Amino acid sequence: MNPADEAIIAIPGASREYLKELYAILKKAQFQQIRILPGISQIIEEDARFIQTRSIDLQDLLGRNPVVIKLKQSLSYLRGKRVLVTGAGGSIGSELCRQLLSGGASRLYLFGHGENSIYQIDRELRLLQEEGVGEKAALVPVIGDLKDADYVNYILSNLKADIIFHTAAYKHVPMMEENPVAAIENNVLGTENLINAAVKNNIKRFVHITTDKAVEPVSVYGASKFICEQMVLEAASRNGPNFMVVRFGNVLGSRGSIVPLFQQQIEKGGPVTVTHPDIRRWFMTISEACSLVLKAGGVGENGCLYLLDMGEPVRIRDLAEQLIRFHGFEPETDIKIVYTGMRPGERMDELLWSSDEDPVETEHNRILRVNRKKPLPVDIKSLIEELRPVCRLDPEKPQAYRNSKMLLSVLKDKGICHAE
Repeated sequence: MNPADEAIIAIPGASREYLKELYAILKKAQFQQIRILPGISQIIEEDARFIQTRSIDLQDLLGRNPVVIKLKQSLSYLRGKRVLVTGAGGSIGSELCRQLLSGGASRLYLFGHGENSIYQIDRELRLLQEEGVGEKAALVPVIGDLKDADYVNYILSNLKADIIFHTAAYKHVPMMEENPVAAIENNVLGTENLINAAVKNNIKRFVHITTDKAVEPVSVYGASKFICEQMVLEAASRNGPNFMVVRFGNVLGSRGSIVPLFQQQIEKGGPVTVTHPDIRRWFMTISEACSLVLKAGGVGENGCLYLLDMGEPVRIRDLAEQLIRFHGFEPETDIKIVYTGMRPGERMDELLWSSDEDPVETEHNRILRVNRKKPLPVDIKSLIEELRPVCRLDPEKPQAYRNSKMLLSVLKDKGICHAE
């Protein structure tokens, strides 16, 4: 057989088990490249296009079978609307944009502060459109920084967006532990600016993406996302947009996640580094997470927090071993696994809801609504005012500016961050 031969798996509805079987057969047949059509959620009830094929990777073979969503029907609330995605160049934001192509939106605003990432998703979406994928929404790349309140208000007043999907955030836990002020300034104050501008400019719907690390947080990143959750939910009481929050755990293959790191380590011959042999995380594929986010954005009610059903948690050691085998090696024999110890801001198991929250099923598959059992013990607005002079220079409080110790003290004293 010619070693240049390529195989394409054109069965977007195939189960994980069947894909594993097919992959093993094709590898045994010595195909040099194995490509796959995207999942059903990405094809969105249309004919698949060759341009949508991509190299098969571990996320196609791991975990549960993703829920099949009639996404075109779910996206009907977006038809003719102007949709803005913050963090459009990131893993979640870019996948939302790919799926939004088939929503019938009149305009799709790609907002981000990274010039290169916005260029890449803009170019990819235009290429998909040229090949007949999705509908002809006008694509508008927008470079900007959510930390600039005047600019955010100016942009929203001019773009006349109807719906915002807010995915932009600093997300790397250890990095944010070393730069806690940046986490609060970007995630909290940036979200505050976006909320205020959304209310002022009569945005119809605001969908905020959050994380399991916001539940009883032990990291500054988690604390920042918890505060953002509460800000968005409190904003729902204002006369303005329908505000809602969608929470989920890790997504396979996102930038900065564990899978790309493991792949890089394997390509170098190892070792693969895992913090602890028993540490576990919740995982789902990016495409499934985004499909459920888009559905929740349409069926969600003002002031509600929704939780995506994450299935069962995955032990990171097992993930590392599967990824090593996926690349044709044997764990420990060919590629060593080294345990490095827990990093600041990490815990053994993440939570999907807190002891003060009660998740209840909805009529929508794999979307739960999280109800709070009792009021928050802290006033979020007052908390933000205490944090503000740490992030923004206040001539009356110069000692607070960029003071990480003061910031951490406030978060711990208010019971927001539970780190030791």
